[in-house]
Amino acid sequence: MSSVSLPNAITVVRILLVPAVVWAIGVGETQLAFWLFLAAGISDGLDGFIAKRFHMQTELGAYLDPLADKALLISIYVALAVVELIPRWVAIAVVSRDVMIIGAVVLSLVMAKPVTIAPLLVSKVNTAAQIAFAAFVLASSGFAIHLPQAFALGLTAVGLLTGLSAAAYLAAWMRHMAS
Repeated sequence: MSSVSLPNAITVVRILLVPAVVWAIGVGETQLAFWLFLAAGISDGLDGFIAKRFHMQTELGAYLDPLADKALLISIYVALAVVELIPRWVAIAVVSRDVMIIGAVVLSLVMAKPVTIAPLLVSKVNTAAQIAFAAFVLASSGFAIHLPQAFALGLTAVGLLTGLSAAAYLAAWMRHMAS
């Protein structure tokens, strides 16, 4: 299979949407940022569907897809914190979790004990919560929706799930390194 497939092209477009979303947040165009984020989310589902349905999965796509997801989420959380739509601590938690996971994988390779990272259930729930909360914050700002209880609930969910996910990956990595 060629690495330059339709699903990979869609994933590359999602990666290219990252600076556009960050720019829109930075200049206060949160309604535009919401629509771009929504397009990125739809493209994420679409590239996966096409790849599986039409047997177009590639090794490049297996690396590009999670890279695109992480680039988008990390960038959005940092941008939302910079413009003070979310507290800085939540952006720090989101970024720190991913840096910790990447650091653990790299350290495992350096120590000649490569680890394969399989998404944990808590991580999948965490990613869904992060996406939903980012979309909620963008929609709230862009469409002037004021729901403080929903914001507090989303913030708490993302904070707790990010911490639980980091702890679960750390425990799995420590078990792997001890074996």
